[in-house]
Parts: sequence; structure tokens; C-alpha cells
Amino acid sequence: MELIAQGFPIFLLIFCRMTAFFVVAPIFSMKMVPATFKIGIGFFLSLIVFLTYGVKQTVDLDAAYALLVIREVLVGLLLGFVVYLFFTVVQTAGALMDISMGFAMSNIIDPMTGVSTPVLGNLKHMVLIMVFLTLNGHHYLLTALMDSYQWLPLDNDLFKHMYEGKVSDFVLSTFSETFMLSFQIASPILVAMFLTDVGLGFLAKTAPQYNVFVIGMPMKILLGLFILALVVPSLSNFFDHLFSTMFERLHQLLSMLQRPNAG
Repeated sequence: MELIAQGFPIFLLIFCRMTAFFVVAPIFSMKMVPATFKIGIGFFLSLIVFLTYGVKQTVDLDAAYALLVIREVLVGLLLGFVVYLFFTVVQTAGALMDISMGFAMSNIIDPMTGVSTPVLGNLKHMVLIMVFLTLNGHHYLLTALMDSYQWLPLDNDLFKHMYEGKVSDFVLSTFSETFMLSFQIASPILVAMFLTDVGLGFLAKTAPQYNVFVIGMPMKILLGLFILALVVPSLSNFFDHLFSTMFERLHQLLSMLQRPNAG
């Protein structure tokens, strides 16, 4: 009983970080994944981390323990949110494409997330998930989560870094980087649609008898689908770059939050 009383607070802190990560992280946070599975995998991963790392730790079960729980939950949410930002790249790119092609009014309900998503964004998101699972990216995510205790121990200084503004600066820079990546995906169709609008504008001025509102929409849809068919084969290379950038940003986050004498 004494060993249980000493180890349970440590196990609870580890469990809080694990489950908080699964609440936000892509694939694991989908509605199609049962809650029992999330709790179960969080429990067993917490048990593994506790047996390899937590048995050497000590914590005082006092009033400050609630702050430790909140801090571990924030660490898990922060790690999961950084990964989530990179998975929203394709949905943002799809939204930009849909707006330029005229598909903005045809949003569908994504069964994996339960929210309304653009048609092209949902298509690319499913391709992204398949590529991510094919590359065993979910295994690398779990490995990164378990290795986070080597960078961010239970007595980490997250509140200090949040007070200094390092966390908010990192989240903003990561958000801007993901938006630029989504703009790069959508740029071929955006440029093509812009040139199409310019051509239709010249057509409306030089030949007023043509109704550009009637011929413009199907022309933009056909041209957009044609360019999309040309771009899809190269998405695998872009997804590879996207995943490498995602894990690089995770490494930068852990390096930023660790103590100078840690690691």
C-alpha cells in the first residue's frame, strides 16, 4: 500500500499527459476511434512510461499537486495541438481551392471529425491520413510522446515559458508556417483560377454578347479538376515534406521547453 501511495500520483501525472495528447492529436482524436480505446492505450502507455521513468520520480501530494496535473494536461494538449495544426494544412488548402473553383457551398460532413469540411479538403485529408498510416507515422507520434519525458520531465517549467511568451510565439510561428504550406498546396489552382477570371473579364469587355456568368463557372470547375488531376501525383512528396516539418517543429518545441541542464 505504501508503494501504491507513492507511485499512484506519479502515474496519474503521466496518464494526464497521455490522455490530453490523444484528445487533440489527429487520428487518435477522431470520432471513429472509441473512447475506451483512447483510455486503454493511454493507460498502457502511461504504465510503460511509469515503469521505465516514473519509478525514479517523487512528488509531494499536497495542494500544489493540482497545478502539476494542470501542467501535465497543458503539455499533452500543446504537443497534440502542434501535430493537429499540420493536419489542418490540407483542409485549409482545400477550402482555398473550393472558394476559387466555386465549391465553397458544397461542404460535406467529415465522418472522421464530425465537422463540415470542404470537398477537396476532405479528399486530401483522407489521402494524408492514408499516407501517414502507411509511413507508420502514428508509431513515430507515440514514440515522440513517450520520449517527451526525457525533454520535459514531470518537474518541467512550462508555466515559466508560458509567462515569458515563448509558447505563444512558437504557436503563432507554427500557425503561420502551416498556413504558408496550405497556400503552397493551393497555389496552382489559385493562380489558374485567377488567370481564368482575368480572361473572362477581358472576354466580357471585348464580347459582351457572351454571358460570362454562365460559361465561367463550368469552365473554372473543369479547369480546376484538370489541374487537380495533375497535382495529385505529386502530393506524396509534399506530404513527406509536411511530416518531416511536423516532427522538426515538435523537436524544436521540446528543445525550447527543456531546461538548460536537461537532455
